[in-house]
Amino acid sequence: MIRDARVLRAGFVPREVEHRDAEVNHLSSVLEPITNGEPADTAIVTGPSGTGKTCISQFVTERLREEVLDVETTYVNCWRNYTRFRTLYQILDGLGATIDIHRQSTPHDELVDRLQQHDGPRTVVILDEVDQLEDPSVIYDLHSLPQFAIICIANKEEELFSRVDDRLVSRLRSSEHVRMDKYHDEQLFDILSARAKWGLDEDIITDDQLYRIADAAAGDARLAIGILRTAAGKAARENHERITDDTLLDAAEDARAQIKQKSLDSLTPHQWVVYEIVREHGPLGPSEIHEYYTEEVDDPRTKRTIRTYLSKMSQYNLLEAEGTSRDREYSLVDSAAASPMQ
Repeated sequence: MIRDARVLRAGFVPREVEHRDAEVNHLSSVLEPITNGEPADTAIVTGPSGTGKTCISQFVTERLREEVLDVETTYVNCWRNYTRFRTLYQILDGLGATIDIHRQSTPHDELVDRLQQHDGPRTVVILDEVDQLEDPSVIYDLHSLPQFAIICIANKEEELFSRVDDRLVSRLRSSEHVRMDKYHDEQLFDILSARAKWGLDEDIITDDQLYRIADAAAGDARLAIGILRTAAGKAARENHERITDDTLLDAAEDARAQIKQKSLDSLTPHQWVVYEIVREHGPLGPSEIHEYYTEEVDDPRTKRTIRTYLSKMSQYNLLEAEGTSRDREYSLVDSAAASPMQ
């Protein structure tokens, strides 16, 4: 039933990208100077969850590496590596320059010095979930080094700008901005069709079922591919010859639960405290949440940072916000209210 499991994985970068030609061309043009050994502008790639930001960034950099011998790329998930040290370490690790670095004792400045001294191929650094950095000065560290081209991936530009100081805001605002919109159902259907064609045997799933997945995913390609992957795995384990409608129903629920759990597992310690406060006491406004939060942690973040956390958790369907910006309240997402599989 499953011809190539890689194609059904969320992080798989396809040979051809569906419905993102303009964005691919835009990002490619931003990075083009490094193919001639020249510095490239920073690119900021934004859009809601599941719009292909990471996929497009990796697709473009992989094509770049195919065309140019002396260009490298390194990827950092800043939600997982949210401290300045971790981010710098991951970049250096991608360059093969961490062999004698001690996580406990090596000072930050030494990591920056190593980046400054890097004389290997020009390198594209993809900073995914860059708005999650606790200390965004790492962007400034890289911005000043011509041997690195930076792709910053975030859900919203303003949340990124609100975290950085004025010297960097003006630079980022003048960067090239590649904006992604949510997919339409027809576009999701095309994405799913391509994944099914390369990842599954023929006649395993019908076009009608693919349309229903697209509809249930509500513009989120990550969720759509997750439902397809989960359904195929379940049908294979149960020795079905094809994906049944019942299998599809179960898969939609399971895929949502898996994505939610992955998002929860990604929360930083401070974000987790905020999430637990909303879970126990919500619905609550940001000021009330911050009051509870400051009582529970030793080194509380600012109100602005907590608002950013709340917005991030809303974008990843962990929390839902109701009301205007003045009287907004946050509560846990009701999973049962998600778009049902028709």
